[in-house]
Amino acid sequence: MTRFNYRRGLRFASAAALGALIALTGCSGAKTVENAGGSSSPNAAPVTHTAPRSVPQGMGSGKKDGVFPRTVTHFQGKTELKAAPEKVVVISTGQADALLTLGIVPVGSTRGEGAELLPSYLRTAFPQEAKRLASVADVGSRFEPSLEAIANIKPDLILMNTAGKDAKSLYTSLSALAPTVATQGTGLYWKQDFLLLADAVGKEEQAQEFLDDFHADAAALGKQVKEPVSVSFLRMNGNRLRVFGVPSFTGSVAEDAGLRRPESQQFDDTSEDISNEQLDRADADWLFYGVQGGNAKATALLEAPLWPTLSAVSGKTAVPVDDDVFYLNTGPTAARSVLSVLQKHVGTE
Repeated sequence: MTRFNYRRGLRFASAAALGALIALTGCSGAKTVENAGGSSSPNAAPVTHTAPRSVPQGMGSGKKDGVFPRTVTHFQGKTELKAAPEKVVVISTGQADALLTLGIVPVGSTRGEGAELLPSYLRTAFPQEAKRLASVADVGSRFEPSLEAIANIKPDLILMNTAGKDAKSLYTSLSALAPTVATQGTGLYWKQDFLLLADAVGKEEQAQEFLDDFHADAAALGKQVKEPVSVSFLRMNGNRLRVFGVPSFTGSVAEDAGLRRPESQQFDDTSEDISNEQLDRADADWLFYGVQGGNAKATALLEAPLWPTLSAVSGKTAVPVDDDVFYLNTGPTAARSVLSVLQKHVGTE
């Protein structure tokens, strides 16, 4: 395969604004039609995007950045915010990432089972906020946050999502403590959720600029790759193996770059479990695999009988990646990191 040198710095602004308002269907495989433009590249970004690029029609506030008071329509109703929030508590995965991307440090956060309060990639990405990140309060688990701990913080905004929980009950409880805004959740909806969250803190235009720039860089990667290239995403969590489809967080980043997926990963769900005997479903030109707990926990995968038979393994295109970034935290800074990894490896093809 022809190889190119490709490096692109992290940028957070762009003059262009794109995306049309859409109505979500609620199914994981719904596609949004966008005017993506044409390209002769075999990896050219498609004109449909599985991950919505704008908030659902009728949601948000319709206010310009920095204008308060505003009333934000979201996935659990409407919430009035009288002033720009200064003390924000996050309940759900990726919301700390989104806030930090917008220049806001949360004052409280929940944690996933066995996970850090804030993933290490955020401390690496925002070293200037090290002191404030170290003081973020632990407010319990993502599914059962501590209402007492949140109340003690006295936040002026709480952010949650509706995925995987009794959203109505949780929203009622949290709203009694402070204005609460609910995004949809799950990796497929990271872009629309980023925009809706940004609206709540008065920075939606800033978030849109970030996404415009991200989409432009992803498309540029697709144009750099002159031959058809497929990418695979695999995660190991304990004894559980999963491959990830197009309607997933990492799948959406690959789709933005127009990178192809193996036939075995072109399904409608976010992910599918596989056995060690089905490891061939993880094969592609490039394989990006994450293991919960890091490389020290990867032995069972790397010693699986079928592992050395994968073409990506024998061809040295199987790449270990940060599990938090690729598979656990569906925020914009994580997406930038995923894109950077793809640029570093696939962008040399």
